Order: sequence, then C-alpha cells, then structure tokens
Amino acid sequence: MKQKKTRQGIIQAFNAAIEGILYTFKSERNMKIHYCVAVIVLLASLFFIDNRLEMIMLIFSISLVVISEMFNTAIEKTIDMVTDTYHPLAKIAKDVAAGGVLIATLNSVAVGYLIFYNKLTTISDSLIYTIRQSQLHVTLICIVLVLIAVVVVKALTSTGTPLKGGMPSGHAALAFAMATLVTLIEAGLTVSTLSYLMAVLVAQSRIEGKIHTFWETVAGAILGVLIGLLVYQLKIVG
Repeated sequence: MKQKKTRQGIIQAFNAAIEGILYTFKSERNMKIHYCVAVIVLLASLFFIDNRLEMIMLIFSISLVVISEMFNTAIEKTIDMVTDTYHPLAKIAKDVAAGGVLIATLNSVAVGYLIFYNKLTTISDSLIYTIRQSQLHVTLICIVLVLIAVVVVKALTSTGTPLKGGMPSGHAALAFAMATLVTLIEAGLTVSTLSYLMAVLVAQSRIEGKIHTFWETVAGAILGVLIGLLVYQLKIVG
C-alpha cells in the first residue's frame, strides 16, 4: 500500500508540473514566442550542428529562457494573489523577474549567434546571390498575393484605421523593407543582423503600445521584406 501511495504521489507531481508548463504556454504570449523560436532553432540544429558541446550549450540556453519565463509567471501570479493594489515592492519584484528573463533571452541569442555564425554567413551569401539573380515577376507576384490577403483580412475583421492599427502594421512594413534593402546592398551578416534587430524593435514597440497585435506586425514585416526585394530588383533592372 505504501508503494502504491508513493507511486500515485509521483504521478500527481508530474501531472502538476505538466499543468504548470501548459498554463504558461496557454496564458503567456512571450512563452508562445519562446517555444516557436526554440522549435525553429532546434530544427535548424539538425542540419547545421554536429558538435555535441554546441548542442549542449544550445539546449541549456533554450531551457534557461523557458525556466526564467516560468519563474517570472510564478512570481507575478503570487504577487497578484497577495495584493491587487499598486505597491513599489511588488513592482520591483516583477521588474527583477522580468529582467531575469531578458538576461536569459539575450544569453540565448548570443549563444545561438556564435554557434550559427559561420553557417549563417555561407547561407546568407548564397541566399542573397539567389535573390539578386531571381526574376522580377516572382517577387511582384508575392507582393500582390500578400496585398490580396491583407485586403481580405481587413474586410473580414474591420480592424484599425487607414493610418493607425489594423492589419498590417505600416511601421513594421517600413522597418523591414529598409532592413531588407540594407541587407541586399551591404551583403554582410553583421550589418544585416543589426538592421533586422532594429526592425524587430520597431515591431515590438507597436505591440507594446497596443497599436497593433502580434500577427498584424508579422504581416507588416512580411510585406516590408517583399517590398524591399521588389525595390532592389527594380534598382538593378533600372
């Protein structure tokens, strides 16, 4: 009987832990982003990483971000349970927890960049060369399809106004268009990375300001990249 109770206790502990993981994934937007990025990076590692130490560092960095986000959520919920009014100490606790997540995220970005740098340099050079040699009408068709999709979504959702909010984000589109042009003109991984990082920060500011949703900025980013490709190809043809 004692062994049965011990086994049941272990099962309940695992169930509780899994429920905690599922809760953070369902309720926290940042956790969804972390998991999506983790899946993409892990899939890329299957093709580009054959070193055991690099793989260990990558998995550790991803786990650290997820764990930090879970602790951040736990701290926030505990504070919200204790008090529903503003308190400077509660703000400090939440800010410190969020800072821990930020440091873990920056660490994972640095680790991923250092691990994938040489592979990404070769791939980016090849990709940029392919884009430069591609036919103009291919990019044009892509832009037309994106514009059609945007019009359909606007008609279905009736979100935002022509100059503020709605699908897609104009600021994100402009930022990613410029980042794409800088990438194609400079053709350097470092410059390209910094340009797209600035574009991501612009998109993030639109989300944090509650002007656009996550998917509205994603749509704007895609549209901006396609417009950047079209402008560059028109420059070559001209």
